[in-house]
Amino acid sequence: MEKHTQQILERIRERSREFYTLAHHAQAHTERVYTLAWRIAREENADQEVVLAAALLHDLARAMEDQGKISDHAVVGADMARRILEEVVFPAHKIEDVIHCIKVHRFRARLPARTLEAEILQDADRLDILGAIGIARVFSRGGWSNKPIYNPEIAPKQVYDGDSLTSVNHILEKLVKVKDTINTRTGKRIAENRHQFIEAFLERFLKEWNGEL
Repeated sequence: MEKHTQQILERIRERSREFYTLAHHAQAHTERVYTLAWRIAREENADQEVVLAAALLHDLARAMEDQGKISDHAVVGADMARRILEEVVFPAHKIEDVIHCIKVHRFRARLPARTLEAEILQDADRLDILGAIGIARVFSRGGWSNKPIYNPEIAPKQVYDGDSLTSVNHILEKLVKVKDTINTRTGKRIAENRHQFIEAFLERFLKEWNGEL
């Protein structure tokens, strides 16, 4: 990656850091998505500059949504991202590509990605809700919102609506379905391994809950 591109990305990182304030969508989540997006972009021959800028900026408004201040962090965050990209003098002809990535990244919205770069951001963001990291994030968010870990009397919803009633239901309603939404060949390979971990965790958890182990 060219030095000039690295410098622009570092300015974006510093400018965006203040917006990542909640544990389940903290700066650490953004950096993991950044690393995954970079890995996938290299293997899929995508525009790394677009992918990495979008990864750094994709959740700018997430804390505001979780605090009930806005309804859609992807839409609001895209507007915030545009201002930051202009401030750091990001290549003007690529700004709309970054904005598109951010607007369509949200899992619940199920919006189609019309570029490879947007597919990659979707994949990287969704991969971070799989595997051991994904499970840890579910329980972190559940604690933050004071949700029960599990209640066998509360059946999982058939369609994920962003408001699972227990942490385990969140896994059943969302996480186990993520693998089938991954776009790229590289992303699918990573997702398969992480999905297997979730399946194993659920099996073990329910056996322990029921006193079988």
